[in-house]
Amino acid sequence: MCQHQPPCPSADSADREAAHPVAHHPEQGWSLLCNGVVLFDDTGELLPDGQIIAPHKPLDTHEVTTAA
Repeated sequence: MCQHQPPCPSADSADREAAHPVAHHPEQGWSLLCNGVVLFDDTGELLPDGQIIAPHKPLDTHEVTTAA
C-alpha cells in the first residue's frame, strides 16, 4: 500500500503510527495512515484487519497553577 521511500512501517509493526497520513480529519478526530491504520486523536487505533488498539498515550493536560 505504501509508496514512500523508505517504506512506512506496516500496520502490524510496533511503530505503525509513524506512517504518513493520507487523509486527516481533525474536525472528526481521526487520520488514515498509508499503512491502512485509522489513528484517532485519543491515540486509539483501528487496524486494517479490524483489530482495535485502545488509547495508550496520555493526552496533553494543561496544569492550572494558582498564585499563593
